[in-house]
Amino acid sequence: MGCNLLLLVVLVFAMAEGRSIAEECNPNDLKGLTSFRAGIQVDTSSRLVKWVGRSCCKWEGVSCNNATGRVTEVHLPGFISTDESIFQSQMEGWLSPSVTLLTSLEVLDLGGLIGLSGTIPPLIGRLQNLRKLYLFGNKLRGSVPEGIGKLLKLEELHLHENRLSGSIPPSLGILKNLNFLFLHSNRFSGAIPDSLMNLTNLRQLDLHGNSLTRNIPARIGDLQSLEELDLSGNLLTGKIPVSITNLKTVSVMYFDNNRLEGTIPFPSNSGDMPLLGFLRLQNNRLSGRIPPRFGNLASLQRVSLENNNLEGEMPSTLGNLEALTELYLGGNRFSGGIPKSIGELSSLILFSVSHNLIEGPLPQELSSLQNLQVLDLSFNHLILTSIPPWMAELPSLSRMYLAGCGIQGQIPEFLRRTPSPMQELDLSANHLTGSLPPWIGSLRQLYSLNLSGNALVSTIPGSVVALEGLGVLDLHSNKLTGSTNQVFRIGTGFEDGGLLTYIDLSNNRFSGGIEKIGIGAQKGIQFLNLSHNFLGGRLPASMGEVNSLKNLDLSHNRFNGQIPLKFLMLRNLTNLNLSNNLLEGRIPDGEPLSDFPQSSFAGNRGLCGKPLPPCKA
Repeated sequence: MGCNLLLLVVLVFAMAEGRSIAEECNPNDLKGLTSFRAGIQVDTSSRLVKWVGRSCCKWEGVSCNNATGRVTEVHLPGFISTDESIFQSQMEGWLSPSVTLLTSLEVLDLGGLIGLSGTIPPLIGRLQNLRKLYLFGNKLRGSVPEGIGKLLKLEELHLHENRLSGSIPPSLGILKNLNFLFLHSNRFSGAIPDSLMNLTNLRQLDLHGNSLTRNIPARIGDLQSLEELDLSGNLLTGKIPVSITNLKTVSVMYFDNNRLEGTIPFPSNSGDMPLLGFLRLQNNRLSGRIPPRFGNLASLQRVSLENNNLEGEMPSTLGNLEALTELYLGGNRFSGGIPKSIGELSSLILFSVSHNLIEGPLPQELSSLQNLQVLDLSFNHLILTSIPPWMAELPSLSRMYLAGCGIQGQIPEFLRRTPSPMQELDLSANHLTGSLPPWIGSLRQLYSLNLSGNALVSTIPGSVVALEGLGVLDLHSNKLTGSTNQVFRIGTGFEDGGLLTYIDLSNNRFSGGIEKIGIGAQKGIQFLNLSHNFLGGRLPASMGEVNSLKNLDLSHNRFNGQIPLKFLMLRNLTNLNLSNNLLEGRIPDGEPLSDFPQSSFAGNRGLCGKPLPPCKA
């Protein structure tokens, strides 16, 4: 009886003790959480409004250790996922430094809240049990405290997409357990600390979109566990370190949009970087040739070497890249012919070698590229004379760019019968003659058509009205005549007008057809250039209804009368040129017209008013 009574007392005491742990929040944890809540003025998720009482372990987004009662996890992410949908919530306010009172915290997730301001707490190093820290997607400013190097258990650090500045703290190199380090899309400057090369367990390192300078650390190859490396969009200089070839597990490597120089140093041996699948080196200052061993990177799927100073012939070993789907080589100084081995890339979807010094003839082997969807050979030394018929027979080709390739004669009719409907066609800067063929209207899926810089004559055929999906039309610098009316009728079948956003008909011989701009179709035009034609009459007031216009050039025509008052409705207009016409009267007073320089209205002898001299009484 006595033993049973004693056991009952112990059980009641234990239950009461457990209940007190669950119901009573640790004073420091309570202060840290309530201080955080006090710093938030707006919480669209309504999670913090439920933080009442002292039982913080029961609060939404808070988890505790059952044994100690201490808070171990705070999950308040911006994206809230339910079975039905994903909701983007937002918190506006300041990140309270008192969150560092939560000294048992293992996970702090405040990522993607959009409106969280302030700085990373200077005493962040107190959270020595922290394994995961998510503060990305906010408005945090200032520097990252050096004390962050005290978080020796940290495995993931996500500080990207903020407004953080200053140098990357070298103390991060102490965090040997770090697997993921995301500092991208901030305002960091200075060099990449060499100490980061001590993080041998790092799997992903993303520093893109900052203002980092100096060289890529020579010891970058020490990061033996690295799977993804992104240093793009910085101000890095110097050469790509040779040690990069030691990265045996890297699959993604982005160094694009920097100021890197020298040659491509990898691979140096046939077994180097066996998992590399995605490589971006574009928009740098790299020179020399593509190394022949480049063809040993058997896992490559997407490669961009665009806009560098690379030269010489493309190595035939590129044909060994059997997994390759996209190859961007434009904007370099490659010479010679396209290797026949390119035709062996059966998975190739996109091939771009524009703006080089490549010579013809095109190898017949390219006709084997059954999956090729995009082909860009523009502005080389090909001198094709005509489009090879096999090119129009490629079963998947839907985007063809052959600008500046020396093509002569009429637009070939076989383009209307391509196996895959043409979506983008660029034959600009060639020597095309003849008329715009009526069958052009049969290319119903065409989104972009560029025939500028040729010697095309005749009128625009009425069939273009059928191009209801057309978004870009560039016919400038030809000898086209007649009316432009057909262009502005494109999309009349759509209730909200057509999809055209870009129209350039300048430097032709058009004489009419703008009367219905802004009436019905085509109210989404952003760029409209009708300059250097023979257009006359009064400017249609309906043009003011196209409030999407950002660039409007009607210069060097024969327009007369006054500028319509409705032009003041063009609130999005950033560039305007009405010069060298026969316009007269007062320029409508107000923005945006008054914001443009005098050159926008020059050469119209009868115009007056701001920004031109005042009108005479």
